[in-house]
Amino acid sequence: MNQEVSGIPAGDVPIVEGAADEFLDQFEVRVLAVLAEKEALTPDNYPLSLNTLTNGCNQLSSRDPVMAIAESTVLDILQRLMQRKLVVEVNQAGARVAKYEHRMRVKWLLEQDKLAVLTILMLRGIQTAGELRSRSGRLHEFGSVGEVETALQFLADKYPPLVARLAKAPGTKESRYAHLLAGEALLEQQAIADAMSGSASVVKSASQDRIAQLEDEVAGLRRQMDDLSAQFAEFKRQFD
Repeated sequence: MNQEVSGIPAGDVPIVEGAADEFLDQFEVRVLAVLAEKEALTPDNYPLSLNTLTNGCNQLSSRDPVMAIAESTVLDILQRLMQRKLVVEVNQAGARVAKYEHRMRVKWLLEQDKLAVLTILMLRGIQTAGELRSRSGRLHEFGSVGEVETALQFLADKYPPLVARLAKAPGTKESRYAHLLAGEALLEQQAIADAMSGSASVVKSASQDRIAQLEDEVAGLRRQMDDLSAQFAEFKRQFD
């Protein structure tokens, strides 16, 4: 995988001139991801109305973070995404309201397996390949973690990349992955969180070692007191 981040990138993330203008905010990411999710989960109700899309954005399950976005805000977000050609408005014959569909598949030339992985990362944040496999079954059924990693590799090899692999967090065995649609800010925040977590683990471990040492010392003192008490009792009996 050609992208790895752990405070200091192991390989520089390619930066395209003017690319910062293409980054999405967290609410744009959520709207786009919900459209992709519902396309797979509820095809009979897709494209989505504004009301259905808003409910999906504010859904309590399978979301990290959980959000509370007003319908008017979702409409503003849709306008911005349409300007970027990531969403189109669909006016179906006989329909009383406008509906919306995403264009990620077309814009980035993604087959369903790649789109499923990207969508789950957008909806649920940083995850391992194993977590992605277990959570993406309703969008795409992966036969193995290796198939997920192949999809992640494809997304990381895009230019600019859509996904990055993060260095392993302290105490973990598996690498984690994050989408890059919002830029590197999320990765930097995670690196700081990992560093703080690692420091806290060191402090906690040192504290536990010190407590164990004190407990051993207390136990030793108790044994000495018991021995002295026994010796004193024996000495006292000599004069009874």
